[in-house]
Amino acid sequence: MDMRTPLGKVRGLGSAKDGTEHFWRQRLTAMSNVPLILFFVGFLVCYNGASHAEVTAALSNPFVAVLMGLVVFSALVHMRLGMQIIIEDYVHAEGVKIALVMLNTFFAVLVGGLCLFAVLKIAFAG
Repeated sequence: MDMRTPLGKVRGLGSAKDGTEHFWRQRLTAMSNVPLILFFVGFLVCYNGASHAEVTAALSNPFVAVLMGLVVFSALVHMRLGMQIIIEDYVHAEGVKIALVMLNTFFAVLVGGLCLFAVLKIAFAG
């Protein structure tokens, strides 16, 4: 039994075979974000009002620096996947859709690179 519409049969459109992987990546990054964001918020609360030297010393700890890097990576992957779904669902012009998906990926890579550079610079300078 074929579940495609007659127009889909004529065009030969079917599953892109990517939906399940995308779904699971979104769920896995959401699960990893729970403890990572809790750590990040806890860090912000603990060092609220602390001096620059205290925060730099805390971020120089390898454990804290690695966790901050994981926060950045996990949150940005999750953000990119979510934005890609929004773009694919609500942008109907094919050329614009492709351009926006590419910009979304470039934005995530750029922000991730800048954030990781900042964390590494603080971690190795302190």
